[in-house]
Amino acid sequence: MRCPMGQTWQEELADNVTDVGELSKIFSFSDEELAGMRDVTNFFPMSIPRYYLGLIDPDDPADPIRKMCIPATGGLDREGLLDQSGEASNTVLPGMQHKYRQTVLILPSNQCGMYCRYCFRRRLVGLSTDEVAAHLDEMVTYIKSHPEITNVLLSGGDALMNSNEAIERYLAAFCKMPQLDFVRLGSRTPVSFPYRVTEDPELIEMLGRYQQQKQLYVITHFNHPHEFSKESFAAIKALQKAGLIIKNQTVLLRGINDDPAVLAEVFRSCTRWGIVQHYVFQCRPVLGVLNRFQVPLVRGSKIVNAANAQQNGLGKSADYTMSHVTGKIRILGSDEDGRMVFQYKQAKDPKRVGQIFSRLLAPDVCWLEDL
Repeated sequence: MRCPMGQTWQEELADNVTDVGELSKIFSFSDEELAGMRDVTNFFPMSIPRYYLGLIDPDDPADPIRKMCIPATGGLDREGLLDQSGEASNTVLPGMQHKYRQTVLILPSNQCGMYCRYCFRRRLVGLSTDEVAAHLDEMVTYIKSHPEITNVLLSGGDALMNSNEAIERYLAAFCKMPQLDFVRLGSRTPVSFPYRVTEDPELIEMLGRYQQQKQLYVITHFNHPHEFSKESFAAIKALQKAGLIIKNQTVLLRGINDDPAVLAEVFRSCTRWGIVQHYVFQCRPVLGVLNRFQVPLVRGSKIVNAANAQQNGLGKSADYTMSHVTGKIRILGSDEDGRMVFQYKQAKDPKRVGQIFSRLLAPDVCWLEDL
């Protein structure tokens, strides 16, 4: 699938819309709306591929694609925290986190093909490089000194926004480590900027080569049925042809996919394309996000359970999950007494893994604060 006008993916990326004034040449905004958007971008930058803008219905002000990429026209909501999940406390080396016993998370970049408006790492994406990985040799030494570590997740930012040379340095180091079972690459590029995959045969060749040494996964991020385009299909199939397994993590977002029918179609589209639907994440209450995108937990569990109920057996794989400072918590639903039931799937304290607990929640509660 070719870039428009025969451009390279790098040239296409450089043409991202990054300025509110430039955006106003494509969509119509009032002066008040433009001022509100500039208030947001003064804190959190905007970068939208023209490909992704092309998925928006310009006649629909409530278009779900629009909400995920265009800043809020009402200005920045200053409620929320920048590091809601406590990532700073899990950092063991610059750009490397070790929260869960078997997994290390590495941030090799603070760049993304698109800056999502609900991003939980907006404190660094397109901004600070303070949390970006710097010393690969030290990370390798750390992993070797912790034999309990069995996998590495390269995230960011977006793992595929690194150069091919940088990606290969990581894969060359990690794919030859016997203690690691697999390596994951967190990337939304197949969804928001598929040309990164389809217009770089060198990337596909390199991923396929290292896939022969160690199982590679791409953890991508479809949130709405409108994102399943022919361009994204080509990117997914190129990665699958190289032998990579694709898993999807959806974020439950108010006004975007908080409808069982919409979410069910995301799940079904994933199954149709050979993508394993993994998590449906509760949107984190980070600064500028919680009042715009969060869905209450009681309502969210009903939505996810109803969407799962519409799937065939193979498609019933989505876990509604909260990525909490204490761990990954599955949101199972309500018991007969109306209490919400939860289970630790992963935990910072390994003794909590598998623990089941319940809470009686008000209908508007969107996060657990008392753990």
